[in-house]
Amino acid sequence: MTSPELEGPELDRLDPDAGLRRRLHDILRADRQIWSALQVARRLDLPDCFIASGAIYQTVWNALSGRASGYGLKDIDLIYFDGGDLSWEAEDRVIARSNAAFALSDVRIPVETRNQARVHLWYQQRFGSPYAPLRSAAESLTRYAATTYAVAVRLEENGALTIEAPFGLEDVFSMTLRPNPKLDNKGTYDEKAARCRDLWPQVKVIPWPERHRTACEPQSSSSSSSSSSQ
Repeated sequence: MTSPELEGPELDRLDPDAGLRRRLHDILRADRQIWSALQVARRLDLPDCFIASGAIYQTVWNALSGRASGYGLKDIDLIYFDGGDLSWEAEDRVIARSNAAFALSDVRIPVETRNQARVHLWYQQRFGSPYAPLRSAAESLTRYAATTYAVAVRLEENGALTIEAPFGLEDVFSMTLRPNPKLDNKGTYDEKAARCRDLWPQVKVIPWPERHRTACEPQSSSSSSSSSSQ
């Protein structure tokens, strides 16, 4: 995690993604629905909780391309990690609580709430390949089909954003879809890539590697950061 005492050029020199995180904070803060969703998520106070993937990177794409808030967003992914109770019933109670909270907000995009501690229990039956248990919500990002998808944000009580981006933010801001073959996700990647290209023609899609099966390596420096800019 980046030291809060560092800022400006000194922070940018030590952490090349610092400037992009500040831009991300500003974009999310300016988007009424996404910022409201982050506030609702904070009030839910779920363990290890983030808003992840499309709601983040597609909001950036909308800002960069001059499109309206919410354009292209199918849903908002609210991920959390609770290994204390892996039952479906426990997750369902959290989903019901989350749905009730968002129903009372001004967020009009559907929200999908999922416990990442349970993914290994249903993934193989649904997608046909094994999935090792996760140790945290942030670890799930390293298995997403594209590096671009692998970004998650949490609003803290002090107004700072905690940003998890294990592959960095450059692909998000350059509007590049880059495959992450950690898992055999070619079908999912190709389907989502086609949709992204239809909605955001500026997006550059890098094809799924036919033979390469080694996962993209997360950045060696810490991927977690806080931004207190308002």
